[in-house]
Formats: sequence, C-alpha cells, structure tokens
Amino acid sequence: MTANLSVTIIMKQPDLSPTTRHIIIDPDNIDPDLIREAADVIRRGGLVAFPTETVYGLGANALDAKAVAKIFEAKKRPLDDPLIVHINDKASLDILVRDISPVETALAARFWPGALTLVLNKKDIIPDIVTTGLDSAAIRMPSGKIALALIKAAGVPIAAPSANLFGKTSPTTAAHVKEDLDGRIDLIIDGGSTDIGVESTVISVVDGEVRILRPGGVSVEEIREIVPRVKVYTEEEIIKCSPGKYKQHYAPRAAVVIVANDRAQTDKCLALAKEAAKRSKVGIMSKAEHAVFYKPFNTRVMGPGDDLAKCATGLFRVLREFDSDGTEIIFAEAVEERGLGLAIMNRLRKAAG
Repeated sequence: MTANLSVTIIMKQPDLSPTTRHIIIDPDNIDPDLIREAADVIRRGGLVAFPTETVYGLGANALDAKAVAKIFEAKKRPLDDPLIVHINDKASLDILVRDISPVETALAARFWPGALTLVLNKKDIIPDIVTTGLDSAAIRMPSGKIALALIKAAGVPIAAPSANLFGKTSPTTAAHVKEDLDGRIDLIIDGGSTDIGVESTVISVVDGEVRILRPGGVSVEEIREIVPRVKVYTEEEIIKCSPGKYKQHYAPRAAVVIVANDRAQTDKCLALAKEAAKRSKVGIMSKAEHAVFYKPFNTRVMGPGDDLAKCATGLFRVLREFDSDGTEIIFAEAVEERGLGLAIMNRLRKAAG
C-alpha cells in the first residue's frame, strides 16, 4: 500500500532590497511639480530626505506624532533624543512656541534663515514625541532653498534630524543618505552637496545668557556680536534638551584618534600611524598643507588649516570615504577651535567617543 503524500515545495525568494524613490532638484531652478510631490509625501505622513545648507535632513510632518515616530524607526534613533522643527517663516513661531524673549527675537532676526537652532518653550500643538516629552522645542529656519520650498509647499512645520542611521556620520550628499536609508524612507531629494557640512548651532537663552548646547554652523564669535554673555557646554556635559546630545555620535565604523593641533602634529601623527599600521588598516585625515608628509599612508584632505569653512564641508565626506575603503583606524588632525573649528572639533571628539 502506497501512502499519498502531499509535498509542498517552497522556493526561496531572492533577497530583494527595496529602493527609495530619488528625485533631483536644482536649488537654483526649483521644479514646482517635484516639490509638490515631496510635499504630498510629508502631508500623507511619509518621510522625505532633503538638503539644507548644513546637512541632509530626514523630514516628517512635525504636527503628526505617527509620522514623527517613523523618523525614529527609520534612523534607529533613541526616543530620548529630541528633534529640530524646521519652519519657513517667523510667523510660525507664534503657533509653535510661547514666551519668546527679546534676546531670542534678536538672534532670530540676525541668523534666520540660517544655521541657528533656538530651544524655546513649546505649545501643545507640537507632539511630545518631537521633544521627547520636554516642555521645550528646538526650532530652526533653514536657509537652503529646497528646504524652504518644501516646508512652504507642505504647509506644515517639518521635524528633521540628519538623514542617516543614528550615531553615524551625517550626510552631506544624497548618496550618503542612500547608503544609510535606502528602502527605509519614502523619498530622497538630491539637491547636490550641502554648503556648510556640519549641523546647526543649538542654543538656549537663560536670564539673558546664551548657552551653546551644540556648536555648529553659526560661530560663537558671531553670536557674541549680538549677545555678549555666552556659555559653551563641553562634550562631556549631557544637555538633555539638545539634539545630538550623545557623547558618541557622528561616528564612522573606524576608530578615530585625534592628534592635537600643535607644532609637532605631523610628527605625532606619523608615529602613531606607523605603529598602528603594523596591525590595522590606517587612514589619516589631514589638513591640505600637511598631506605631503603622509604619502606612505591612505591620506584624505579635509581642507586647508586656515580655511575652517572648507574643513567643515569636508569633514563628514572624508569620514565616509574612509568607511568605504575599509579603514580601521583614522588619525585625524585637530584644527584650531575658533569659528567653525569649534563645531569641527565637537564632531571629531564625538566621533572618537
């Protein structure tokens, strides 16, 4: 007697990675149809990566808690790390926040649109998930043309941290966004490389004193031209109301070792690299004028030491390039801590953990 056997053959399906729709928009000639498409995604509760003047942001409707939750999920971001709310006009402040001080008003008048984020007392219209339950909200008006056009077309403020996986180096091109978030979000707007290359400066104002919670695209020196009383927090101080508050952040896969900015910098960097190269794949992040000393090693130039704006623009790009070639240890030349140098060194120290 032969038994009737029913056999089901399950064919293994190939691993298919979904891809995120990618559109190109010229910031100097913005296509209104493409901006409307992106704005529709925001209004429907989706996620759009878009360029600002600082880095690429990952945006959702800031007034929609479910949409904002998708940002945390896509980035694998801890739920206690607050987001920045982006607006396109100062009139939005009256809807979102309260009790704006004369100092805050003066700072917004000077630096908006631009790379300054103000931590202000929020109104209930902003969902708690945006501010991680805090009574304050981080607000910014970007100067990037695509960002402003997107916010205006969406008709809502846009919550947007950097468009990368949490803890990784921030994206300054659409290709960087794709590396981290392809298939995890709805749309990527490619508007070319960002101008500044590091995130916005985050500040709060307490009793007339400006407290810099995160250095960034607006320098301490510029802020002191408006408000003389300025306190700068160090990387060791955890500022719970500031985005990007974690001690290790903006980090490549490689270990990062910072080499002090002094007269012996090149000698120290060479000695460290030679020793480490005996057991690891080494890279050197160099100032332009020092690259000639490091020819035996995989060397990438951040920018000239006397042009901190170019160094800021090159910072995250170079860190990502080292990741792409499998570098295991990066020896990074420190820069002078003035102007944008303060933000550069903040990011390097957090990358080094």
